Amino acid sequence: MKKYLLIWMLGILPILSFAQALTPARDYTNAVLWQQFSGEYRALAFQAYNFARLSLKEALWNQANAKLNCVIVDADETILDNSVFQGHEIKKGVSYLPGDWTEWTALAQADTVPGALAFLKFAASKNVETFYVTNRDKADYEGTLKNLQKFGFPNADEAHLLVKTTTSDKEPRRQKILEKYNVLLLCGDNLSDFSNVFYREGKDTKEQVNAMQGLFGTKFIVLPNPMYGDWEKLLYKSDKLNEADKGKQRLDKLKTY
Repeated sequence: MKKYLLIWMLGILPILSFAQALTPARDYTNAVLWQQFSGEYRALAFQAYNFARLSLKEALWNQANAKLNCVIVDADETILDNSVFQGHEIKKGVSYLPGDWTEWTALAQADTVPGALAFLKFAASKNVETFYVTNRDKADYEGTLKNLQKFGFPNADEAHLLVKTTTSDKEPRRQKILEKYNVLLLCGDNLSDFSNVFYREGKDTKEQVNAMQGLFGTKFIVLPNPMYGDWEKLLYKSDKLNEADKGKQRLDKLKTY
């Protein structure tokens, strides 16, 4: 009996070790798989960009001043799909390593989010420029530009790609664009891609969403991202937690009956 128990333990240990290696990382395997394989993800992305097209047409009809027109889009999970990177980190047993991210962006291998390229080409056909306002760092600039140009994204140049420099706050970059352009709509996967009112001003995010509900699908086009975002910060009691502590706090936050 002891012999068979020993054999069983030797067989199960590698599996347990693998599970333990993954557990401290983010428990979001299903989220990554959903983005990579589900028809629902593609449908929601197409839906978002179909609304974007309709809203852009209406905004152009109502536009009444002499400024140039533009749209502002985020990069990650808005026009570029990084689920392959997220899968890499999960299998590596980590949450997120900056060095891995820099390596990934340099490869310029992120795929497009469904509907994104077609929409932005439509915008270009209407003489609407695109500004790419992303919180990728300066170190990611060259790879990001290469990734956009590989697919033929319009206005993929130094004048229209605005990465993070001194702050992750996108509002100064949005305001700079507003000096010369009408911003007809904004596309993003994170509410901070639209306004600071949602996360940076200490207000109740859900209440702010309710108050601005008429802008979603018209001025604000939201893309699905189940993998990460500012929303998750609201779950944690501290910003200095390891992944095991974060996992416990996520579990504690679940609503049940």
